[in-house]
Amino acid sequence: MKRSTERILTTHTGSLPRPDDLIRTMFAREEGVPVDPSALAARVRSAVAEVVGKQVQAGIDVVSDGELSKPSYATYVKDRLTGFGGASHPLEYQDLIDFPGMARRVFGDPGRARRKTPACDGAIGVRDPRAAQADVDNLSAALTPVKAAEGFMSAASPGVVSLFFKNEHYPSHEAYLFAIAEAMRHEYETVAKGGFVLQIDCPDLAMGRHIQYAALSTEEFRKAARLHIEALNHALANVPAEQARVHLCWGNYEGPHHYDVPLADILDIVFRAKPAGISFEASNPRHAHEWRVFERQKLPAGKVIIPGVIDSTTNFIEHPELIAERVTKYATLVGREHVLAGSDCGFGTWVGQAAVDPDIVWAKLAAMAEGARLASRALW
Repeated sequence: MKRSTERILTTHTGSLPRPDDLIRTMFAREEGVPVDPSALAARVRSAVAEVVGKQVQAGIDVVSDGELSKPSYATYVKDRLTGFGGASHPLEYQDLIDFPGMARRVFGDPGRARRKTPACDGAIGVRDPRAAQADVDNLSAALTPVKAAEGFMSAASPGVVSLFFKNEHYPSHEAYLFAIAEAMRHEYETVAKGGFVLQIDCPDLAMGRHIQYAALSTEEFRKAARLHIEALNHALANVPAEQARVHLCWGNYEGPHHYDVPLADILDIVFRAKPAGISFEASNPRHAHEWRVFERQKLPAGKVIIPGVIDSTTNFIEHPELIAERVTKYATLVGREHVLAGSDCGFGTWVGQAAVDPDIVWAKLAAMAEGARLASRALW
């Protein structure tokens, strides 16, 4: 994973807007309409090339494939693993229960409404061993003609899979978690062997508090989070720490978020995760103040933080000077060489997500690049 030795590098959380024609095709596939797999694969490959070019043009240093092959950052595993054939179980967001009008707005999103989350009703294993390699090949081909500092690819954590897909097969949550971890090893190791940084998406460690573990006390949740970290580290046994990063997320939706677990309550547990990088939401109104946590909690040796310095749920284009200010706060506390600038979450978390206009996404990323340049001048 690249370190900032001369300037603040920029990256993001992984998912990016998909072309309209790809959205229509993926909607059809999710709804069971026959889709030509060769034609879809070819379109995904060309779309990845397009999205990589747009990232580089916006000034992003560490780029991704935009998650363009996936219906969403977590639910894609139903197509790549065996064992998911049960009935779907909708998730309940504790903060949205208090505001039913807002809940209707959030769950009325056409992309979110199409997500399929079948329960686990059988043994989990690798169904499609070629899928992860195809993603690696697409990003490799897209990076060949452009100048980018590094490429990364995201994958669902064992914990977030357990959050979205209810266990109706394994005798315990622990057995379920480790079965997922064993099955996800293949994808994790494929990405690492491809030469890319592996980002593990871990909303279970933050958003899971007000969904999966809403009924628990803080200490009980921390115990569950430690188990999730153990399963993740087990799955990453063959992936170098320097080639991986985790992403914390409290839920990429515009909502009250008044039940979000504080970063201070989970950060020490997150530090136990093997990956060297830690990406987290840091600019939205519920978490923008939490930079002060690093006044009290020292960053462990070898770790790098990637605070979100642009929000992923609003169409405001952050001012570069504000972005520079946010970056500088973290760099002052943990050291400039231990900070990359990132986004709070993804801009295409699921197919058809439309919280931020696609053209504004690229403007926000360009603003982040400019803000990082301003911060670099001040820090070096």
